[in-house]
Amino acid sequence: MTAVALEHPSLAAIKRAFPDAKLQATEFRRQTTLLVPASKCHEILRFLRDDPECDYNMLLDLGGIDYLGYPAPQPARFAVVYHLVSHRFNQRLRVKVSLDPTIDTTGIQDDPALYLDSVTDLWAAAEWAEREVFDMFGIRFRGHPDLRRILMWKDYPAHPLRKDYPLRGRGEREHYQRAARSDGSTGAGI
Repeated sequence: MTAVALEHPSLAAIKRAFPDAKLQATEFRRQTTLLVPASKCHEILRFLRDDPECDYNMLLDLGGIDYLGYPAPQPARFAVVYHLVSHRFNQRLRVKVSLDPTIDTTGIQDDPALYLDSVTDLWAAAEWAEREVFDMFGIRFRGHPDLRRILMWKDYPAHPLRKDYPLRGRGEREHYQRAARSDGSTGAGI
């Protein structure tokens, strides 16, 4: 944990449960973020859901971040962020996991460093969000029941929210085949 004592009530329980884990906590505008190592992410998230002192019964959101070109130094290139809510205690907690690629990120190669354990076994709501993070950033989730592309077509050659992806694409639109109308209509407007 950080040297500054943060006031979030769940941090003490997490520190007691994971005394050897390298954890950091930050606060910005009274919102607490817990930075956890990828190897402990699923275990810590399970603890936050199951521990009676925490009781984070809802995964509000899950998303990816690419810090390439970010002006402030970051611990890694990518991050996955989990937004948790405890209805019982009316608390929110953001859990962030950092991931650094080990191979070139300009393509669609499978990088073993960009894997996390799926949390669909903890919160069913993670199913679509994990698929979106996979599709847009190329971060894969072990144990996901149906990890396939959700926004881009199956053979799309990249992950478009990576910041090293060109803004104009890599020729996908120029080589895209248009569907022909089979009914003979001219497609008159409204």
